[in-house]
Amino acid sequence: MHIQHYEKDYRYTDREFLSVARKLGKLATYCKRIKDTGSSIRIDVENRATQKGRDKLKVGVTIDLLKKTLHAESRKETIVEAVDRCVEKLEPQLARYKQCHMEKGKSSRTRCA
Repeated sequence: MHIQHYEKDYRYTDREFLSVARKLGKLATYCKRIKDTGSSIRIDVENRATQKGRDKLKVGVTIDLLKKTLHAESRKETIVEAVDRCVEKLEPQLARYKQCHMEKGKSSRTRCA
């Protein structure tokens, strides 16, 4: 699994980095293709100056798979909360991807077009 991190005005602590890696590793249990060399995960973190303290971090997670790109975005107070919310958003997308692209037979492909 190849993970790319891009930060804008933000630095991970060691504890945050391990927590984020653990949460993204959880996604590999939903789809085996995430572990392939052809797929990658990109995390974009942006620290924004907002009046609301609860949405100062903007986190985007993009998963590039064969034939599909999945994306989720969240604005939260901490990076762990934001990544957790992104993982919640990506789980159903991965389930649909797995159903459409990994099942054998033509009937599954016609439903996903």
